[in-house]
Amino acid sequence: MNQIWAIILAAGESKRMGFPKMLLPFHGQTMIECVIASIRDSKVDQIMVVAGAEKDSIVKLFGNSSVCVCHNENYKNGMLSSVMCGFNNIPSDYKAVLVFQGDQPMIKPIAINAVIDSYLSSGRGIVIPVYEGRRGHPLLIDRKYSDEVKKLSPDRGLCSLAEKFCNDVLEVETNDPGILRDFDTIEQYTKGIIQN
Repeated sequence: MNQIWAIILAAGESKRMGFPKMLLPFHGQTMIECVIASIRDSKVDQIMVVAGAEKDSIVKLFGNSSVCVCHNENYKNGMLSSVMCGFNNIPSDYKAVLVFQGDQPMIKPIAINAVIDSYLSSGRGIVIPVYEGRRGHPLLIDRKYSDEVKKLSPDRGLCSLAEKFCNDVLEVETNDPGILRDFDTIEQYTKGIIQN
């Protein structure tokens, strides 16, 4: 059984950044490579990157590695289309999925493991990391919600899954502000490089 998968959403056009942000340098690697390095150092078993606007460049990065890549042809329809693409391209026998954003390279493996360990010990089907009272990524979803994910509205996305099944949600407090940090603009990126 393929136990726990990571789905990394990396299909966007980076319009606000003005440059493909997954390919921006970040501590000697590209941003997406930093995300993958943290996941590889965690208890995640398999990784699926959802590519879109920069498909060819992402395939070049990971084409000869153990990272799986799927192409979201509908990436212009928004983030939920990439979530769907990821779920549709992993084996059906997975145990749970952690959904990552490709522009969050500062999430530490210890935070990822805290989410996984809490899932395995609690029996809850949706686990969300929290830093100082704010929910972040990665969001863990048990396989029992695979059909529910496919029925979600693009307007609400994964947030509505946690709202609908709130009694099955577990928040896990972490000491990692990286679960909240993403990069949408060049100013945020420049500041993040300096601070980290």
